[in-house]
Amino acid sequence: MDRMRIVVIFVIALIHLSNGEFQRFQHPTKADGSLQVLVVGDWGRKGDYNQAQLANQMGITTEKMDIDFVISTGDNFYEDGLTDENDAAFHKSFTDIYTAPSLQKMWYNVLGNHDYRGDALAQLGRILKARDSRWFCMKSFILDAEIVEFFFIDTTPFQDKYFTDPENHVYDWRGVLPREKYLSTLVKNLESGLKESKAKWKIVIGHHTIKSASEHGNTQELVDKVLPILEANGVDLYINGHDHCLQQIASSKSALQFLTSGGGSKAWRGVYNWTNLNEMKFFYDGQGFMTLHITPHQIDVKFYDISGNILHKWSISPQSSIVSNL
Repeated sequence: MDRMRIVVIFVIALIHLSNGEFQRFQHPTKADGSLQVLVVGDWGRKGDYNQAQLANQMGITTEKMDIDFVISTGDNFYEDGLTDENDAAFHKSFTDIYTAPSLQKMWYNVLGNHDYRGDALAQLGRILKARDSRWFCMKSFILDAEIVEFFFIDTTPFQDKYFTDPENHVYDWRGVLPREKYLSTLVKNLESGLKESKAKWKIVIGHHTIKSASEHGNTQELVDKVLPILEANGVDLYINGHDHCLQQIASSKSALQFLTSGGGSKAWRGVYNWTNLNEMKFFYDGQGFMTLHITPHQIDVKFYDISGNILHKWSISPQSSIVSNL
């Protein structure tokens, strides 16, 4: 499927947006059936807090591997999202920053809590897509890449504190209210989509952590409402941002792994809180990004720092998983 086809499908899907619904999109694999994916989160600071330097390194690293697309785990624009579709922050934080030829691929984005503080619908609209054809953002959707299905879910509405204790922030809940109905539909569609999936690999993407050793820690609402669905339906990876770090935590109940790639700009929070050493496979409280090399037989995960050094790598196959620390 070429880029023009993806754009057409995206525009059609916008017409059908409704509470908690999932639209399905397709992205082709390479000729050998594999995928190379870059994952970065919590980045949009107009180049500040080393965002520009990290973007440069992302370009250098991905030039060597020919990525197929980029996944953004949310908090795309700080501190308070976009003011509207004409906000110059879109160019200053995205188009003018990720300029490397190797990064001129589709960017599949979810919204983070900071994105909801602005005009959240602006990020979902046609105008930004017209200004930069790489931009693809929806609240929840399925990306079918043949050997793997990515389930992007809208995690911000799950967390109670944004509704009960907004900390003087205003959130754009258009399309979310009534909240109970929205979340019920989202959870139902996630569960049915996972059950129906015939893909070799199933990966769920959300902004908020399910498990994390950093500042935000575990998100209890996701632990209660989403985690059981992931474990019951053979999900291989849950990938998030929100905490500004890089980490891998293993589940004690299933083969599910929790991967955080939230080091796209401001990081170094200085918080670590985890006691189960068997679950904690890797933690780095700094800036960086992650790559996934996906084949029918294996997923290879690598975490990089701002200088392009590989900090940690790990592989999973249907039969076994191997963890390697560098």
